[in-house]
Amino acid sequence: MTVPSRYADVAPTQVVPGITRRVLAWGERLMLVEFTFEGGVELAMHSHPHEQLSHMVSGEMEFRLGDEVYILYPGDSLLIPSGLRHGVLARQTTVVIDTFSPPREEFKA
Repeated sequence: MTVPSRYADVAPTQVVPGITRRVLAWGERLMLVEFTFEGGVELAMHSHPHEQLSHMVSGEMEFRLGDEVYILYPGDSLLIPSGLRHGVLARQTTVVIDTFSPPREEFKA
């Protein structure tokens, strides 16, 4: 990825109906991704080998990590350890910035 990454040059990709992704930047060990969720959209429980740090930009989101549930609001952040099953429910239209380590190869276009 070239430096700097210009937001206007990064086209959003539809992940599933109601969720879009913009891969903003990545390096050898780190990736920065913006997700936009329409209100009411749910991402099913899943896991991946990447450590994930989520930062809420706007909206309200319910994060399920294993058996725990956390409600996040703008400015809140949450660490999702590698391999932990997790899922989300967007309680309203939400923008979240996720950082993955290592980078998600399948997100690179």
